[in-house]
Amino acid sequence: MEITAQQFKIIENLLPIPRGNVKIANLQVLNAVLYVAEHGCKWRGLPKKFGRWHSIYMRANRWAKQGVLDDVFLALQDNDIINIQVDHVSLDSTAVKVHPDGTGAFKKNGPQSIGKSRAGWTTKIHMVAAGYNRAVAFSLSPGQAGDAPEGRKLLKSLENCGWEGTQVIMDKAYEGDETRQLVFDLGMTPVVPPKCNRLSIWEYDREVYRKRNEVERLFRRLKGFRRIFSRFDKLDVVFKFFIHFALIVDTLISVNRP
Repeated sequence: MEITAQQFKIIENLLPIPRGNVKIANLQVLNAVLYVAEHGCKWRGLPKKFGRWHSIYMRANRWAKQGVLDDVFLALQDNDIINIQVDHVSLDSTAVKVHPDGTGAFKKNGPQSIGKSRAGWTTKIHMVAAGYNRAVAFSLSPGQAGDAPEGRKLLKSLENCGWEGTQVIMDKAYEGDETRQLVFDLGMTPVVPPKCNRLSIWEYDREVYRKRNEVERLFRRLKGFRRIFSRFDKLDVVFKFFIHFALIVDTLISVNRP
């Protein structure tokens, strides 16, 4: 897989003008990052066709620290590239195993959302998705963190989106009173089944709840990238760089997806 020139035109003006080794174009850097993300290889393992690996690494590292792909991701949301109508969103999380290369050096500068759970060293990716092909927001937490508290932080980020009346699809991990009340306070409608030990249960739209698989399908595509399926990076800023990159690539591909 590679990013085509036609797809690159969508985000070309959102990327900074190359500096340093200008012989390597931004499209070439993006396809090199795509190779690393897909294959999970080290930067030194890049094929020579992409150019000098260190030059590509330095530009990618600079983009990660400057939040370049964060801005591209937000710009794609604002431009509504994939042109879908938001009538519901899905909230969920997935766990990612941390490779031994990604553990240790906890005194290294920068946040590291890595924690020890039953599955060992893991990181959780929490995500709000609108449909199967559009991530709205995501965050990272240590693997042992609860879903509901992190989910509420993401939901609060939707406060000024103008999505009043939107249905929020969640599984039973988010059926607590505090989470449901937050959804109501945001002017949205929670679609979440009550737990079996609830004294007072509520009705929910079972037909809409079936669409919860959309965020699962998005997670499945993300984990097709080996640098996301297994976390090799100690710092959150680098791991988020690859997640933003994968989401951007998925959006660009979805433009031509039926």
